[in-house]
Amino acid sequence: MLSNLTSHISGFLPQAVQHRNRVILLLLVLALGLFVRALTANFIQAHFNDSAWFQFGSYAVFDRQAQAVLDGKESFFWINDSSRTDLIQYPPGYRLWVAVLYGICHTRTPSVVQRVQLVLDAFSVLVLVGIGATAFGWTTGIVAGFLMALSPLFALAGATPNADAPTSWFVLAGVLMLVMSFKHASVIWAIGAGFMIGVACWLRVNPFFLVLVWGLVLTLLGRAPRRKRICVGLATVLGAALTISPVVVRNLVVFYPEVVTNGLSIGVNLWEGIGDTSRGREFGAPASDAEMIAQDRHEMGLPADAPLQLFWPDGIRRDRMRTQKSLAVIRSHPFWFAGIMMKRIWGHLKFAGSPAPHVGSMGINVTSQKCLPPARQHGPLAILVTALGMIQSVLRYLQLPLILIGIAVAWRTNWRITALLLTTILYYLLTMSVGHSEIRYGLPMQALLLLFASVAIRRLSTALRNQFSPQPSSRAQAMS
Repeated sequence: MLSNLTSHISGFLPQAVQHRNRVILLLLVLALGLFVRALTANFIQAHFNDSAWFQFGSYAVFDRQAQAVLDGKESFFWINDSSRTDLIQYPPGYRLWVAVLYGICHTRTPSVVQRVQLVLDAFSVLVLVGIGATAFGWTTGIVAGFLMALSPLFALAGATPNADAPTSWFVLAGVLMLVMSFKHASVIWAIGAGFMIGVACWLRVNPFFLVLVWGLVLTLLGRAPRRKRICVGLATVLGAALTISPVVVRNLVVFYPEVVTNGLSIGVNLWEGIGDTSRGREFGAPASDAEMIAQDRHEMGLPADAPLQLFWPDGIRRDRMRTQKSLAVIRSHPFWFAGIMMKRIWGHLKFAGSPAPHVGSMGINVTSQKCLPPARQHGPLAILVTALGMIQSVLRYLQLPLILIGIAVAWRTNWRITALLLTTILYYLLTMSVGHSEIRYGLPMQALLLLFASVAIRRLSTALRNQFSPQPSSRAQAMS
């Protein structure tokens, strides 16, 4: 009996030590994420009036709507006036989120939203750790967590008050549940994955069709019997459909016979996407919101001082016309447009050097001059910040090769899980290549790319350790 107890204790102690070490590593990941995001937030706060770093025009829409909700002038959800097509430019979730933060903090400034979101965004790094640990093992998940915590792109997104980072939280949570559903053929996890995509669609329309891809992949790649796989795939779609349905039903009821699902932006993004190109002027496509409004005003025969917004009045019809004009150009020049799509895809994968035109920034490398107040730009803290910035710079140039190596290694290790994760990456690459898009729209894709980079780092570190560790035979020869 005593020997059994001793054996049980000896088995428990290494397990306890392992759990302790994992908790310590998770806390280090969280601390690093908070630190880098706080440094980046200092830079963003100093550039709140610079549209190159903070798109205050887009935020102003959420701010205006959130304040109207708090003041009782508008409902956060329902639209009483069918002429107010401007209220469906974005889904209703983010204006509710901003209104809640304004109400709780009793301050209606973007700084309030920034402070809350950067903390929550640091915690979202742990979701990527969970995805990596579930798909490829604990070590890979931890490495991915450190990469995401240190990433300039995610620090920038987490420290900027807009809907992109919160949308990414829910999509990544959905990916984690998707992997769990795939591994266990679980309908419950599948419903959860769909629910998370539905919540994300309350914030941004970008992942609207992603759940259809997930449902198809779960049905085709799973190892369970066919009926079970079909049930799991349908459960994912159903979870998302039920979550999104209130917004879709509201739009259909309020704006019937005009049909709009979750928001207005397809026509704008397509038409401005053509305007971003070198042939935009040739096709008469505007390159900015201001140019688009001026074009609409001219086409509608309105005077220069007539009130007109991007999606008001008659926003549904106007956006549909933009879509039709864009599709006409694409049909007439398919090979040219395919080349434009490839250039945009490359823009979303260009992690180092000057950013590609029109897709936004991959973030800043933290430095003491950019991210610390003058009084703290010298001393140990400044040295630490500069060292972090140097690491960020090195990782920028290594990221794409590591991603490519990681995808190859992961495919050989477990091609089914790899294909499951790649579907989300390909969904974002393809949908963002069609129209005007920015890097911040594809944050879930960027997180999963970091996961594949961590697969490569894990494999390379194992290879190096095996290369330089003495083999058992050599140790025996040395002892003899």
